[in-house]
Amino acid sequence: MSLVGIIANPASGKDIRRLVAYGSVFDNQEKIRIVRRVLLGLQAAGIHRIAYMPEYFGIVERALDGLQVNMAAERLGFATKADQRDSTRAAQMLAEQGADCIVTLGGDGTNRVVAKGAGQVPILPLSTGTNNVFPLMIEGTVAGLAAGLIAMGKVSRKEGTFQSTRLEVVIEGEVVDIALVDAVVSTDAFIGSRAIWKMDKVKQVFLNRTSPACIGFSSIGGMLRSIAAQEPVSMHLIIGDNGWPVTAPIAPGIIETVSVKEMQLMAAGESADINFIPSVVALDGEREVEIRKGHQAAIRLSLDGPLVVDVERTMLFAMERKIFAPQMPISTNKNKL
Repeated sequence: MSLVGIIANPASGKDIRRLVAYGSVFDNQEKIRIVRRVLLGLQAAGIHRIAYMPEYFGIVERALDGLQVNMAAERLGFATKADQRDSTRAAQMLAEQGADCIVTLGGDGTNRVVAKGAGQVPILPLSTGTNNVFPLMIEGTVAGLAAGLIAMGKVSRKEGTFQSTRLEVVIEGEVVDIALVDAVVSTDAFIGSRAIWKMDKVKQVFLNRTSPACIGFSSIGGMLRSIAAQEPVSMHLIIGDNGWPVTAPIAPGIIETVSVKEMQLMAAGESADINFIPSVVALDGEREVEIRKGHQAAIRLSLDGPLVVDVERTMLFAMERKIFAPQMPISTNKNKL
């Protein structure tokens, strides 16, 4: 029986950028409503078994309460830490149990830690965070349908998913962490409040997804060159005085002009040194890695990112195969085409 995992982060959409920028709070009641719609979509696609991450708010339990679905639901059994380690552990357990797809509710940071544990289980990321370059702004019902189609094999992984790239933080020759969207080098001396939003101490920006329609650091690169999710290319920006001015929305409601001294493109397997040591590297919006004096560090583009469900492509295959309209004949009036 096909298994779909659900990892809903109760803390996503609530970080310090709500205070220093103009972002709205994404409350957990809305996440419950989204999960309900995901569950109904999964059932319509033929899924009757789910497993989900335990967390303090009980998002999935509350979504299931009173919902008319014929579905076996397993709460993953592990001691929670009430931080990002829970998402990684849940993804690992789902991979070990042979999950066929994982639906996530969170932002770039949530999906980064899920990807660290999911292996090659496809991820369908729903946007409920602050930085939302990696996850999708898509209706939960459709997300449930697409996740179910992939999990059931009605649309194959080859047809309905793509392999994302990732950015690897390499210190003294060892990969110590990853990012799915951006790695930002700051001269801040400590991790502190984790979220990064000020540009005055940012010195280098590494991006593997860019778009002028994005929010956050990806928008800076996006004003120079667009990099699609499937494209095996990354961008390295050196930030400093007397560079070229680039104006971009770096946080909700905050548009700044950034001085870019240099822009380089990197192919898969290539790396660029972190030139400012000591420093802190923020991964997908949050300070995570300290680079200490005397260490050699670099950012490398890798093709070993997570498998991601392409919802639109998956649903197009469902249409072509008449999965949801098996008996409907198609007739055309050539005079009206």
